[in-house]
Amino acid sequence: MKEKRIYNFNAGPAALPLPVLEEIRDSFLNFAGSGMSIVEISHRSKWFDDVINDAAARTKRLLNLDERYHVLFIQGGASLQFCMVPMNLLKDGESADYVNTGTWSAKAAKEAKILGKSVKVAASSEDKNFSYIPKNISFSSDAVYVHITSNNTIKGTQWAEFPDTKGIPLISDMSSDIMSRRFDAKPFGLIYAGAQKNIGPAGVCMVIIRDDMLKRVPATLPSMLKYTTFSESNSLYNTPPCFSVYTIRLVLKWLEETVGGLDKMEEINRKKGAAIYSFIDSTEFYRGTAEPGSRSLMNVTFRLPDEELEKKFIKEAAENNLGGLKGHRSVGGCRASVYNATTLEGVETLVDFMKTFEKKNG
Repeated sequence: MKEKRIYNFNAGPAALPLPVLEEIRDSFLNFAGSGMSIVEISHRSKWFDDVINDAAARTKRLLNLDERYHVLFIQGGASLQFCMVPMNLLKDGESADYVNTGTWSAKAAKEAKILGKSVKVAASSEDKNFSYIPKNISFSSDAVYVHITSNNTIKGTQWAEFPDTKGIPLISDMSSDIMSRRFDAKPFGLIYAGAQKNIGPAGVCMVIIRDDMLKRVPATLPSMLKYTTFSESNSLYNTPPCFSVYTIRLVLKWLEETVGGLDKMEEINRKKGAAIYSFIDSTEFYRGTAEPGSRSLMNVTFRLPDEELEKKFIKEAAENNLGGLKGHRSVGGCRASVYNATTLEGVETLVDFMKTFEKKNG
């Protein structure tokens, strides 16, 4: 009997590729001939060594990372990185620039300030309710790093092009758009991404860190809060979230071997974005909340004429196997998260429903 599956537009935990879920199902009780499930094997075993090493190698191939970069797997999600970044990289008397494009970038800056670190907000889009990405930013010449959030799940904005920092290392929270497109990683000193949006299930944060950033880590930090602890132990200092890392490995394998890499993934994502945004632009019934030049290809945020219609839209969408379309609780409205695993067919089905709903309620 075929399992019932809906089109899943949740913002996170989010949809995973169906081939990945099927591979997990088929190998769950006996992983790699071990006679044990992936959730039973030792993290010190050869089986798991193969998993974590392959996940890191695929990450480096997909992002074209050179030997200076280390791929780490750390618990605590992206939220822990909000404090780990300044703890590890900002010494007393030093300062960093942050660009405030919404909730998550504001939280990152807040955590640095809680630690007593010097933080400068180099630019902000708060003046227009975070509906755009700032341009032509003047960064501090003495900044140790520049922190940005590459994609903003709540407000539906995304950096189309990353800022020129004149050689200052970029640090980015890429939780919701990592592996969604091709980009040049060389300007980045550190990238972090909670897995549960675009590369895996909840429970692990991928951290990609460059050698020069590792050299800044103080010896006086607690072991579990030092990037060097994870880089020197291959993320095996303590028991990692093995199942989450395993699933990331399968998602990256799917990206490489089934999709065909990041260039192909970006092409598909742009088709999905064009399908939904072109429809929204063609009607006055739906209104996108992000400025066109700053729109996210991962999180499409929109409003209907009033909140009652939005509630009806979300309810009837769910009844038609279109789930997860409620906007974030802090802003309301509607949001379709169309991460890598969301198919073009799913987006086209959503657009068809939006057309039908407008005809009935417009």
